[in-house]
Amino acid sequence: MKTDVAIIGGGPAGLMLGHLLRQQGIDAVIVERQSADYVLGRIRAGVLEKVTVDILKDLDLADRMNKEGLPHDGFFLADGERLIHIDIAELTCGSQVMVYGQTEVTRDLMDAADSRGLEIVYEAKDVAIHDVDSDAPYLTYLKDGVEQRLDARFIAGCDGFHGPSRKAIPDSVGKVYERVYPFGWLGILADVPPCNDELIYANHSNGFALASMRSNTRSRYYIQVPLDEKVEEWPDERLWDELAVRLGPEAGSRITRGPALEKSIAPLRSFVFEPMRYKSLFLAGDAAHIVPPTGAKGLNLASSDVAYLSRALISYFKEGKSDGIDTYSQTALARVWKSERFSWSLTTLMHRFPDDGDFGRRMQVAELDYIASSEAAKKSIAENYVGLPL
Repeated sequence: MKTDVAIIGGGPAGLMLGHLLRQQGIDAVIVERQSADYVLGRIRAGVLEKVTVDILKDLDLADRMNKEGLPHDGFFLADGERLIHIDIAELTCGSQVMVYGQTEVTRDLMDAADSRGLEIVYEAKDVAIHDVDSDAPYLTYLKDGVEQRLDARFIAGCDGFHGPSRKAIPDSVGKVYERVYPFGWLGILADVPPCNDELIYANHSNGFALASMRSNTRSRYYIQVPLDEKVEEWPDERLWDELAVRLGPEAGSRITRGPALEKSIAPLRSFVFEPMRYKSLFLAGDAAHIVPPTGAKGLNLASSDVAYLSRALISYFKEGKSDGIDTYSQTALARVWKSERFSWSLTTLMHRFPDDGDFGRRMQVAELDYIASSEAAKKSIAENYVGLPL
């Protein structure tokens, strides 16, 4: 089998890229190691920046998002006593974010693949990348126990942190920048109405908490826990009690409790790999970078990678221009590092770090006091939260 662009990874980044290329008549095949049901079963974030919303609109795949999504004009920072409102619409001339689950984005992209002629090979095992330093790279993989080969002009690695794409770049070329945080997020998903109509990021002496939602009837909450904590140590009632404390009296009193649909602990890290292109291989999304979920940048940063990469590949195949692919890594990384900075700074502000002690806690309190009283500080946060321009 042969195609213009072989895409490794059938999550939202790979699906978006495939759709954008097929919309312009460029051949693309997606190879995904898991089943479609498994991909849809991944529980992920759901705050979409303008860049992600615009891609879905450009693909004519925004109908369900427009009906079921929740546009948000702002969010709150909390310090255990008060709620500090960041009015992103007012501070950024009317910009919004959209609360619409990543699972739903993935479903919309999957459902439209056949009509756009986008081929997706699910349950492709042992994917291997060959000859990326040439103009004729190819993939091999096992499908139903039989080895298959997919030839392409370019390979796009949208296969996440553990996929083969990043590993195909020689150690002499690639460089890793990483910070692993000394805590994780314990999350609970429940079919209960949210305690607030906008997200709340809370800094409390017990640790961070987040009140989020997937819809008006499904809520997602998180608390900061040590890395060695076990989910079994947090029965539902204990977790609801702790959320009520950390979110503060106003929001805590509005929590509706219910049984967990899903409960898990996720570690946090900041990670960037450079470069994001090597010869005929490109990286996008989690294959090249990870951000802490504080600030909701993960999916949106993958979307901006895809926006840059699709433009570059379309220009190459339709106009014979290589400028976009030659500058893709530099262009994408400039936005990656700005998003990494924001996620890191918000994580540092809102979480308790074991070694910071009383001084670190007082610095957080002082920073939150400053944000509460400064329009300029709020505007800076709002601009980054809603998403920097491409």
